[in-house]
Amino acid sequence: MALRVGFVSSAHQHAHAYVHGLRTVPGCTFAGIWDRKPERRNSFAVLHGIPEFESLADLLGQCDAVVIASENKRHAEDIEAVATANLHFICEKPIATTPEEAARIRAAVANHTGVKMTAFPCRYSPAYQSLRAKVANGDIGTLRAICSTNRGTCPFDWFVDVAESGGGAMIDHVVHVTDLLRDLLQEEVGRVQAQTGNGVYAQSWEDTAMVTLEFPSGAFATIDSSWSRPAGFRTWGDVMLNVVGEAGVIELDMFSQEVHRYGVGQKSHTVANYGSDLDALMIAEFLSAIHEGRQGRTTLEDGLRASEVAMAAYQSVQSREVASL
Repeated sequence: MALRVGFVSSAHQHAHAYVHGLRTVPGCTFAGIWDRKPERRNSFAVLHGIPEFESLADLLGQCDAVVIASENKRHAEDIEAVATANLHFICEKPIATTPEEAARIRAAVANHTGVKMTAFPCRYSPAYQSLRAKVANGDIGTLRAICSTNRGTCPFDWFVDVAESGGGAMIDHVVHVTDLLRDLLQEEVGRVQAQTGNGVYAQSWEDTAMVTLEFPSGAFATIDSSWSRPAGFRTWGDVMLNVVGEAGVIELDMFSQEVHRYGVGQKSHTVANYGSDLDALMIAEFLSAIHEGRQGRTTLEDGLRASEVAMAAYQSVQSREVASL
């Protein structure tokens, strides 16, 4: 019997990529979509040819699993509804933006028996998996420092409405790389220090952030998490890691697989990316975990831990001191 998958909101633009990912994996059908905004719901349903529901309860009643792609501040209430229905789910990041939201989510899933995943596609990158294997093999010795980036173009819309997003570039971008660092070092972050700025767009929300993480082992990492790439930049952004060990260095540019075309005229330069579809790999893992009766590689708890690091970064900015986790 085919697995029935529904969408709880399409607020996050990654929802479109998840539709594609689901269509590459046999054995699932689209139950439909529900969204708080009827126009957005209808647009998504028409574009992808899937049913739409006016009631969240009605959608959940037709699902075995769901993709939660709502605004950050809506995750807690959406997870509560999905967990009450005891459905498998994968939720967009950041999972939570405040300690209160994190507590609500943990309480909601306390008795949940299904798959609970966080949408961290970077963990599924073959390039990252190769780096991880080399580190685990001891190729560069004990890790000492990591310089990392997650810089992109500003998505605007609800992402710059703090009431819906919970913050600006820092809440949006810190969590992805934090997840990679936790996985690579196999330990939790101990202390966080951060600075933010709004010099790119000069708005109330931060468009740039520099975060330093300290780990109990003595290793430390920096994350440039910003919306510093202009609209006309050659790519949407980057995820880069410079990993320094006692016996060597490994550099990773996760999205560097691209073809450049140069011509004449105003649009003389175009870029075409190629390589693995990380969203599709993540969705395939989600469905495999459901079929195999196990938890997925990037768990809900991974998402909550990464969110707590972002929260600590905001605490550091406000206090102008180092924040401990």
